Amino acid sequence: MTTLAGAPTPLRQCVELAGKDLRAEARAGEALLVTVPFGAIGLLLVPLAVGTDTPLLREIGPGLYWVVVLLFGVLVTLRASTVDGPAQLDLLRLCGVGPGTRLAGRALANTVLLLGVQALLGPVAVVLYDPDLSGWPWLAPAALLVAGGLGVLGALADALAQGLAGRTTLGPLLVAPLAVPLLLGATQVLTAARYDRTAWPWLALMLTADLLTALAAALCAAHLEEAR
Repeated sequence: MTTLAGAPTPLRQCVELAGKDLRAEARAGEALLVTVPFGAIGLLLVPLAVGTDTPLLREIGPGLYWVVVLLFGVLVTLRASTVDGPAQLDLLRLCGVGPGTRLAGRALANTVLLLGVQALLGPVAVVLYDPDLSGWPWLAPAALLVAGGLGVLGALADALAQGLAGRTTLGPLLVAPLAVPLLLGATQVLTAARYDRTAWPWLALMLTADLLTALAAALCAAHLEEAR
C-alpha cells in the first residue's frame, strides 16, 4: 500500500488531532474551569464529614485524591464527545485519517488534560489532608500511568457509546470498573514507598493495565468504524 509523497504520517495526524481537541478545550474551558473546581469541592467535603481527625485525614488523603481524580477524570475524558460531529468525522475520513489515529489523538488529548487535572488537584489535597509525601518521587510515574490509562479508556468508552441515547451515563459505567487496577496501583505506590517497600510491582500492574487497554483500543477501532 503506497502513500502520497509528503502526506502526514499517522503519528503526525495523531498529534494534530490532539492539538485540535486541546485548543477546543482551551476555548471552552469545560475540563479545567468546571470539572476541577467540582473535584476540589469533592476533596473538601470529606474533611467536613470526617472532622478534625488529622491522623485519619493524613492516612486516607492519598487514596481519596486518586478516587476524585478517577471519578472526575472520567468526566474529562468524555467531555470531548461533542467536539466532533458527523460533519467533522466525515471530513476526517475524506482526509484519510483512520479510526485508530482518531482514537489515539483523542486519547493523547485526554492524557494531557488529565495530567493538568492531577496537577491542579494535587496542591488542594496536600493543603486539606497534609499527607506523608516521603515517597513523592514515585508520584510522577504513577500520575503518568493513571493519566495515560484513563485517557485511553475514556476515548474507547466514548467511541463505544457514541450515538447511543444514554451515552453520558454509559461512558462512566464502562470506564470506572476497568480503571480499578489504576486506582489500586496509584494508592499503593505511595504507601509502599512510605514504608520502604518497593513500588515497582504496583507500577508494573498499572503499566500492564495501560498496555492491555491500548491493545484493546487498537483492535476495536476499525470494527467500531464498520459498526457505525
